[in-house]
Amino acid sequence: MTGRKPDTTPTPQAPWTDPDDAPEWSDAMFEQADLMEGDKLVRRGRPRSENPKVPINIRLSPDVVERFRATGPGWQSRIDTALKQWLEEHPEQV
Repeated sequence: MTGRKPDTTPTPQAPWTDPDDAPEWSDAMFEQADLMEGDKLVRRGRPRSENPKVPINIRLSPDVVERFRATGPGWQSRIDTALKQWLEEHPEQV
C-alpha cells in the first residue's frame, strides 16, 4: 500500500523548526515550568485547605454588606468570623 508523505514544506503560518535547534532556557522559563517530584506534580500557590469553605448564596441587608465591604479585601471572611463568634456566644440557639 502506498501512501502520501505529509508535506513538510515550511509555510508562513507554520515555519519549520528543528527540534535540535531549540532555544536555551531562560530563568523566566524555569520559573514558569512545572515541578515534578517523581511522578507527582508539585502544585504552586496556596496549599489546599483541610477544611475548605462552602460556597453559598445568602441575602444580607444592604447596610450590612456596605459596612463589611468598606473594611476592604477579606470582608467576606470577616462576615464568616462574625457568624462564628455569634455561634460561640449563642450555643443554645443553634
